[in-house]
Amino acid sequence: MTAPTEVRTITEAKANLSRLIAAVERGEVIVIGRAGKPVAKLVPYEADVEPRDLSAGEWKGRVQMSDDFDELPAEFMEHFERGSNPS
Repeated sequence: MTAPTEVRTITEAKANLSRLIAAVERGEVIVIGRAGKPVAKLVPYEADVEPRDLSAGEWKGRVQMSDDFDELPAEFMEHFERGSNPS
């Protein structure tokens, strides 16, 4: 990546977004500023290809399941059986 050459205004960025994206695709870094101060930076996207750790036990001790979790209260079941019409 090359260093940015100048700070672009928000107005310029809005008017030339496609052109700025093309510059980023070529490896340029675009800095966008408000009142002359940098507030954002456009850089090439780098996908995170590192596999996530999905091993069991990640949430152990953080989540608790109620003993009656699988029991549906009768009045709640009535809403499903009646459908969306409460008559």
